[in-house]
Amino acid sequence: MSDAFTLVVLRHAKAERADGGDDHLRPLALQGRKQASRLGAHLSEAGLRPDVVLCSSALRTRQTWELARTGLGADPTVQVRDDLYAASPTDLLAAVREVDPEASVVLVVGHEPSVSALAAHLAGEGSDSAALAQVRAGVPTATYSVLRSPEPWTTWVRDSAVLNGVYRPEV
Repeated sequence: MSDAFTLVVLRHAKAERADGGDDHLRPLALQGRKQASRLGAHLSEAGLRPDVVLCSSALRTRQTWELARTGLGADPTVQVRDDLYAASPTDLLAAVREVDPEASVVLVVGHEPSVSALAAHLAGEGSDSAALAQVRAGVPTATYSVLRSPEPWTTWVRDSAVLNGVYRPEV
């Protein structure tokens, strides 16, 4: 299988506890800032430098991306989108399917349970069984899943990619 198209689905880093205020405005906790800073280097070391980033407009996802970006060594096109904040897995997939097929690596920065459900939805034949069990159960903060397919984004549907693994950098 060619690795022509790689999707990295990332749950934001650890955020401050909800205090009854606007959930959309919850910032990263100190631990989350450390996690996010490590993410960029981890993605870069794994050769996962995105061409396009689709990022929820929530403060914690934007902060996760900005801190990860510093260690990434790439300058991708970034779309901060309100519709990704409360997105379902099918909403996330619809956003991915809009990406230009010239982009070979796409990073989605979002929220649980949507990010793990998207990875489970896309994982088809040949997927890593331990990774599939993890995304079916849900993923912790600052965790990303890597899916690959030789097919362009516009054709991605259920079971159309291979889930290669689920990763959480040590802090």
